Amino acid sequence: MLSVENLQVNYGAIRALHGISLKVEQGEVVTLIGCNGAGKTTTLRAISGIVKSSGGTVKYEGRDITRVKPHELVRLGIAHSPEGRGVFANMTVEENLDLGAYARHDHSEIAKDREKGLSLFPRLRERYKQLAGTLSGGEQQMLAMARALMARPRMLLLDEPSLGLAPQVVQTIFQIIREINAAGTTILLVEQNAHMALKVAHRAYVLEVGEIAMEGDAQKLAASDEVRKAYLGVG
Repeated sequence: MLSVENLQVNYGAIRALHGISLKVEQGEVVTLIGCNGAGKTTTLRAISGIVKSSGGTVKYEGRDITRVKPHELVRLGIAHSPEGRGVFANMTVEENLDLGAYARHDHSEIAKDREKGLSLFPRLRERYKQLAGTLSGGEQQMLAMARALMARPRMLLLDEPSLGLAPQVVQTIFQIIREINAAGTTILLVEQNAHMALKVAHRAYVLEVGEIAMEGDAQKLAASDEVRKAYLGVG
């Protein structure tokens, strides 16, 4: 479904990605794990066109999307829930959700998807008319994910959904990630919490300083001594 070949990104004189290659098959959850500064977020931002790549190609469903603009990618079926949530603080939960569907005109289907989102995240129903800036961190993360789903994506790019959240909220977020995937959405997940990411993912890539150091089945990587020592705090 998604194929990234030799992706390179520069920030001025600094090379952030040194030629990343990865693939995501339809129906999978694939996770990128690694330390801060490894290039995980940059990879997602380059795939969704938020930062320009300096080399390599990105293909989605066989189409080269390397130079396609972010808003056009939404129409093609890719949605990005960014690191830091990026909710519109001075707008209500309802208005944030409506913006997630800005590229759509099928009003009855939009209403159905809004109801699905509120069923997936019941807390948002309670906060429906509240300004997004008044929500807790966990509620803002739920809103960012629900807003991305309002585009009815076939692929969801999900960046650091557990960042800064209480452990109980993290469990809830990851259970919802499983539900979103089970309902048919393919997910590329960037996550600092490697333990939770490897539990929810089918396959994983380990990034180190802009390069892929390891890749493979998520459960096998979670069991490897190298990953356990470096990222899971075991051994």
